[in-house]
Amino acid sequence: MAGRVAKRHGVARVVSLVLGVGALVTGGIAMVVGLFVLVLLIGPLVFWLAWNQLGLAESVGLPELGFWATVLAALFLGAGWFGKVVITAAVFVVDPTWLSASATVHWPEPTLRNLLAIALLAMLAARPHARHDGGSDRRDRRREPTAAR
Repeated sequence: MAGRVAKRHGVARVVSLVLGVGALVTGGIAMVVGLFVLVLLIGPLVFWLAWNQLGLAESVGLPELGFWATVLAALFLGAGWFGKVVITAAVFVVDPTWLSASATVHWPEPTLRNLLAIALLAMLAARPHARHDGGSDRRDRRREPTAAR
């Protein structure tokens, strides 16, 4: 009888452990996917707000952007070098004349509205950069002058 109870508790412990770890992993995956979707939705929304609604486009002499142009511009600001090359190549393949268009661009007026729009775009373009010293502490310790003997 005691052996059966021990087996039941052992099985229950294993099942609860598996379900607990599974729930933890599933919750982590759901959080990562949710944050990814949130970034994909909020980035273009912030760009649209700064460019079209706050009037930064008009203040620098450029046209307002449509939906897909806003999405591409937000992705362009957030992407690394390779992503920027891919987006530029995609735009060139779809509409090559777009890259040869010209515009008269000028500095925006120094207003609070333009400052807020530029700050929003800078926030989109900013990415945290990894700081890597390359083990400089070890090298510095090795190169320290030895005490006089």
